[in-house]
Amino acid sequence: MPTVLACGLAVLDVVQDVDHVPAADEKLVATDLHVAAGGPAANAAVTAAALGMTARLVTRVGATPLGTLVRADLAAHHVDVVDLAGPGDAPGVSTVLVTASTGQRAVVSVNAARATGAGTEPDWPTLVSDADVLLVDGHHLDLALGAAGAARASGVPVLLDGGSWKPGLEALLALVDVAVVSADLRIPADVAADSSDLLATLLRLGPAVAARSRGAGLIEVLDAAGYREVPVGAVDVVDTLGAGDALHGALAAWLAAAGGRTGPDAALRWAGEVASASCTGRGARGWLEDADRLARLRAGLPGAED
Repeated sequence: MPTVLACGLAVLDVVQDVDHVPAADEKLVATDLHVAAGGPAANAAVTAAALGMTARLVTRVGATPLGTLVRADLAAHHVDVVDLAGPGDAPGVSTVLVTASTGQRAVVSVNAARATGAGTEPDWPTLVSDADVLLVDGHHLDLALGAAGAARASGVPVLLDGGSWKPGLEALLALVDVAVVSADLRIPADVAADSSDLLATLLRLGPAVAARSRGAGLIEVLDAAGYREVPVGAVDVVDTLGAGDALHGALAAWLAAAGGRTGPDAALRWAGEVASASCTGRGARGWLEDADRLARLRAGLPGAED
């Protein structure tokens, strides 16, 4: 099986279904509760594993009870965790409120703020040696830079999940081959004086392919062949939690399976199909319970017919 190496954030997601997002001083009783590992890189690794890849995640979660919960959930979803946490490090926690009628979410996160960055120095050449693709989400930037540098030296393609701008991200973009960013990403003026054309600015910062996802809408793509739009199929949305992460995990799986044999349009079209499928179940994991749909998605991967 091809190997997806992810490097980035793993947190504990506490997800509650509500009738509406509460106003100030309002108290609600949730209709459902789900606790699991989350974070862009973690969810992407789970998606890649579900699609038949060998999945490994380099992150910082630590040995606290919260870290133990995160590692156990990822192991249950066939993700091998390389934990580079320092003494006393704990994972961030994301509190997620999902509006039951629409599937829309409101999120409050600690993210990587609870990690000191004082953990073990990894042997990056060894970690990337059996990877077919590296996915980075910009969190734990020191780890991402080390992993991306080793991947670039070894000829392993690097995929960026750019959910938001993080300080120093321009250094990582210089090592990225494919950048897929959210509609919310904004490049600071001190990095690019004019970033009105976001995709063109991203290409100038390093990637060969830049794309922007717009949720249920189309995916915009720019590379040397020019600008185009890749449609995303509509589904009956139950929950959008983790949909962007599923998009990136699926794209990483495609790139790992394809080995450079196809262009970005087919990869993004299929990854968009996976992201849409992820919106049909509760939480970031509910869609994985549909074994038949997973089998159909896996059958769409390059080389699946071999």
